Amino acid sequence: MNNKTNRIDIELNDSISEGTYANLAMIAHSSSEFVLDFIQLMPGVPKAKVKSRIIITPEHAKKFSSALLDNISKYEKKYSEIKDFDEIPKFPIDSDPSNPQ
Repeated sequence: MNNKTNRIDIELNDSISEGTYANLAMIAHSSSEFVLDFIQLMPGVPKAKVKSRIIITPEHAKKFSSALLDNISKYEKKYSEIKDFDEIPKFPIDSDPSNPQ
């Protein structure tokens, strides 16, 4: 019996390793795929940009969800509970400081 584990050599180039900041995610799905859009909202700017789109199979979406929940649990045990919020953070549409909203 072969006890060797399968090994995948994963390459991470410099531009990808820098990462992309996103503070909003939107998820859509069809019968064959999940589409995850990672978005960056900027205060005072009424338009947001999708910074990255990831398309995965339903099976991988379920594995991703499970892995994310596992990592959140480990994070909360090490640091503290992540506070949840019920709504999208509100950013002022008008960034003119003389016109508070």
